[in-house]
Amino acid sequence: MIPLCVPEIRGNEWKYIKECLDTNWVSSAGAFVNRFENEFAKYMNVKNAVVTMNGTSALELALRTLNIGNGDEVIVSSMTFISPVNTIKYVGAEPVFVDVCCDTWVMDADRVEELITPKTKAIIPVHIYGHPVDMDKIMDIANRHNLYVIEDATESLGAEYKGKKVGSIGHISCFSFNGNKLITTGAGGMLVTDDEKLGERAKYLSTQTKTILPNGGFYHEEIGYNFRMPNLLAAMGCAQLENIDEYSSIKRNNANLYNKFLNDVKNITLPVEKEGVKNIYWLYSILVEKDYPISRDELILKLKENGIQSRPFFMPVHKMPSYKKYKTGNMSITDELVQRGINLPSSVGLVVDDIKRICEMIKSYL
Repeated sequence: MIPLCVPEIRGNEWKYIKECLDTNWVSSAGAFVNRFENEFAKYMNVKNAVVTMNGTSALELALRTLNIGNGDEVIVSSMTFISPVNTIKYVGAEPVFVDVCCDTWVMDADRVEELITPKTKAIIPVHIYGHPVDMDKIMDIANRHNLYVIEDATESLGAEYKGKKVGSIGHISCFSFNGNKLITTGAGGMLVTDDEKLGERAKYLSTQTKTILPNGGFYHEEIGYNFRMPNLLAAMGCAQLENIDEYSSIKRNNANLYNKFLNDVKNITLPVEKEGVKNIYWLYSILVEKDYPISRDELILKLKENGIQSRPFFMPVHKMPSYKKYKTGNMSITDELVQRGINLPSSVGLVVDDIKRICEMIKSYL
């Protein structure tokens, strides 16, 4: 089986984790926690990074750091993994769904402003599958309407927008280190911000608002949250981060190979890379057009039968039972893309023969 996307472990992971075990620093107070935060902030070229137990907790922490809650509205894409939408509900706010672009598949910045009301407090652009949202337009809208921008960069670590790292542009940004991401800690996440006050607030909330008194006792001035990452996972994160540039390069090289082998197939649509951005191709994805000999779901099944794992695009959240009642704009592009999109194997460990085999299988049905 060629898996969809699995971790690449080839560096100092064993060494750093063994150091945690040898010193008994396995929980959240070890040295690797601060080291991972500092080195990740340096990589992102921002002032603050706060580790969390997963990407979902990073998104919830971002909303709570910005005091978004009951009665507030947050604009978000519907074609996304459900995590950012769920976190909006965790804090008591309400999602407002916006359509995506037909070519990049990310939030359509031109459709955001029409959804803003007096209740709107934030926008969550999701850089889905590794292509950046048009952040110039998003930030301009946010600045004119006094809104916060929380970048969901969980799928786009390593991507760039006009020379800036994706995740360094909004007021707060969030990353995931799940096993299928560019770098992994098994589970884990990170909140980053260039605003020192927001960074301090996020760290304070994520560690149970704990203040250590002179006598060693703990004092908690307000309700906090246990979103901390253990030292063991942070150690793995430090090791993974050392190889991030190499992994990014491999992802883009693999995407170029896919493009080369599939370029002459007229009844599928390949992913794009807009001018001025760097697509990280977290999951290399294509659209199966109507004139392709078999349906998208039939292709997924045929690939599986031949030892190749794939996945359809994320289902639209606005059609999920828990979210049908919430406001949406015109969702025609989202509704169309989710019927045609397929994610192909995208592990860093893919070799040329794997990609050739996948592409030959796709061509075999023509």
